[in-house]
Amino acid sequence: MKDLNMKEICLNLLVSRGVELKDISEIVYDLQKKYVPDLDLKTCDDAIHRVLDKREVQNAILTGIELDVLAEKKLLSEPLQTLIDNDNPLYGIDEILVLSICNVYGTIGLTNFGYVDKMKPGIIGRLDEMGKKTDKCHTFLDDIIGAIAAAAASKIAHNAITK
Repeated sequence: MKDLNMKEICLNLLVSRGVELKDISEIVYDLQKKYVPDLDLKTCDDAIHRVLDKREVQNAILTGIELDVLAEKKLLSEPLQTLIDNDNPLYGIDEILVLSICNVYGTIGLTNFGYVDKMKPGIIGRLDEMGKKTDKCHTFLDDIIGAIAAAAASKIAHNAITK
């Protein structure tokens, strides 16, 4: 596995599931524009790349997307198949998995994630709705995107405070 570029694999997985970097950047920008007056999308992109450099983030992406794909293929045992297919609100493991992403940047990462998980801005809401209307499963993906955006916004906040 040493030859594999895990970050590239994760980026490719996200794209294969319909998520572009700009989709995440828009969420990050919206989370931080009020607090960082000179914020631009390039800064948001850079923060996302820094988040994606982290091994625990990569592992969460790989695990969550794999579970979504297995659910789409109906390869999970019951009752797990139904829980993930239906994005059961009491399941909660999708949120627990991505807390490892949010925790990279501390408490602000958790509060940012709680906000985007509730509000479902941009691509997060589109993925959530698509999962309800199609045979695609985004139970983990929407939370992965929310956590990446929350962590990147937190990184920007940390940098803005230390300037």
